Amino acid sequence: MVNGIRAPFERFTQQEPATSNAAAPADHGFPTGRGMAFAAQFAGVYLNFSPEDAASRSGKLAAFLAAGMDPQMGWDGYGKLSAVAIQPYDIEVSDAHNAVVSVAFQSGPRRMILTVPIYYSGDPGGRFAVSGRPAILPAPAPADVPQAAGPETDDAAAAELKPQLEGFFKEYASGDTAGLQRYVAAGKSLPSFGGAFTFSQLKEVVVPVGGATREIQAVVVWAVPNGTATPSPDATDPAAVGGTLEQAYRLTVEKQGDKWFVADIRGGGRSVG
Repeated sequence: MVNGIRAPFERFTQQEPATSNAAAPADHGFPTGRGMAFAAQFAGVYLNFSPEDAASRSGKLAAFLAAGMDPQMGWDGYGKLSAVAIQPYDIEVSDAHNAVVSVAFQSGPRRMILTVPIYYSGDPGGRFAVSGRPAILPAPAPADVPQAAGPETDDAAAAELKPQLEGFFKEYASGDTAGLQRYVAAGKSLPSFGGAFTFSQLKEVVVPVGGATREIQAVVVWAVPNGTATPSPDATDPAAVGGTLEQAYRLTVEKQGDKWFVADIRGGGRSVG
C-alpha cells in the first residue's frame, strides 16, 4: 500500500513544470534604466516651449522622435510652458521593445507626471525613439504622515551639550580644521563646509535618555550669503548675509570625561512631536 500511494504522488510532482512558481521578468529584457534616462532627456525639451524658440525646439526634438512624427509633437506654436525638477519616475514595460516611461516634473507650483511611449530597437546600437504622443497627468498628492511620538528627553544632558554643539557647528561651517577637532570625539575626523555657510543659531536640541553614547537631533540655522556682501563673523545681521536656512541633523555624541564630543553627523530624520 505504501508503494501504491507513493507512486502516483511521485508521478504528480514530477509532471509539474519546474518553473511553475517562477515569475516572468517584469522588464522582458527591456533596458529600463537607459529607457528612463532617454525619456527624461526628451521631457526636458518637450516640456519647455515658447513661440520665440519654436524652431530650436523642433530641431532638438528631432533627436528623439521616430520617423514621420510631428516635429512639434502636437504643439501649435503658441503659448508657453516651462518645467524644472525633471526626473524619471516609473516605467511600464510591455515587451522587449516597448515601454511607457513616467517622468516627474514641476511647472509653477504644480508637480505633474509626463508619460512617454518609447521604442527600443534591440540591435547592437541599442537605440531608442519616442513612439507615440506623450500625456501630462497630475502627480500624486503628498502622503499623509502620522504624527510620531518624541523620545523621553534628558534636559540636563541637553544643557551640557548646547555650548559644545554651538562651538562645533561654528567650526563645522567655517572650515577651521584645528578648531573643529576640539569638538570631535577622539579618533574621529569630520569634513566641514569650508566657509560655504556661517553658523547663526542652534535652534533646537533633542537628547534622548541614554548612556555615554547617544544619537541626538539638532536644528541649526545657517546664514546664507547673498553673493555680494561679505558675511559678518557672528552672522547677527541677516541683511548682511542674505538670509538664513534651517536644517535638521542627527549626531552621534560621546561623553569623554566631563564633556560631550561629536562622533558622527548625518541628515536629520522624520520630525517628531
